[in-house]
Amino acid sequence: MAPTTAMVLAGGGLTGIGWEVGILAGLAAGGVDPGGTADLIIGTSAGSVVGTRVAQGADLEELLAEQLAEAGTERAASIDGDVVTEIFEMMLSADGDPVERCRRVGALALAAPTIPEAERMAVIAARLPDPSWPARRLQVVAVDAGSGEPAVFDAGSGVTLVEAVAASCAVPGVWPPTTIGDRRYIDGGVRSPDNADLAAGFDRVLVVCPMPMAVTAVPQLEATGSVAVVFPDDGAMEAMGPNPLDPAFRAAAARAGRRQADTLAVDIAAFWAD
Repeated sequence: MAPTTAMVLAGGGLTGIGWEVGILAGLAAGGVDPGGTADLIIGTSAGSVVGTRVAQGADLEELLAEQLAEAGTERAASIDGDVVTEIFEMMLSADGDPVERCRRVGALALAAPTIPEAERMAVIAARLPDPSWPARRLQVVAVDAGSGEPAVFDAGSGVTLVEAVAASCAVPGVWPPTTIGDRRYIDGGVRSPDNADLAAGFDRVLVVCPMPMAVTAVPQLEATGSVAVVFPDDGAMEAMGPNPLDPAFRAAAARAGRRQADTLAVDIAAFWAD
């Protein structure tokens, strides 16, 4: 039986989208295309956007060109520093039950003033020229703002692709929670920046993570297979700027990812083919 493979694309804002696209385009140019061959793609927040486009079969060079173009409908986030600081301190805390922690973050997100939800949905729709779920296996991760429970959307979930991605990208305190049925959902990064644990059981897992923080699921993934993690290098971190939600840094992040991939292609090709 052929080894099973999964690619995990983590959250990281607009600059994270740019960097991830640059990495994947560069790897493909170097002869390895994890996104085109993975049995499962798991996307969280920024990664849900990139994962969707890749699962739909988008040409990676064309996708890179989009990231290098003008921001269009994208806008820099207006951030209430006090609210966002409180939310992120809560998210990063190791204290207490994880679901309860997510529920508390959800309560803050539901109460925070943001732009209208319809306006945000239009931005997400513009990121996804094809609003249909891909035939390839894709999972998009969000969190139920009311219960704190994770929500993993896929083609069989009965949720539209735009709704799923909007939910996964609903950064608490910055963008409005996404309404799906009678529930509201927030960014899957509240549970985990990468949600790589959802790939447990696969023989090979590639995690592409725009934020330089530990992927806590690595021991779990190594229990059943092998895992490789790609973080931004120093040049990419500088290019991504101070605010991952600022579209002004997206093109620089994409170029940095494309350059970084040149140094990774040989090792990733060996890992993916091992």
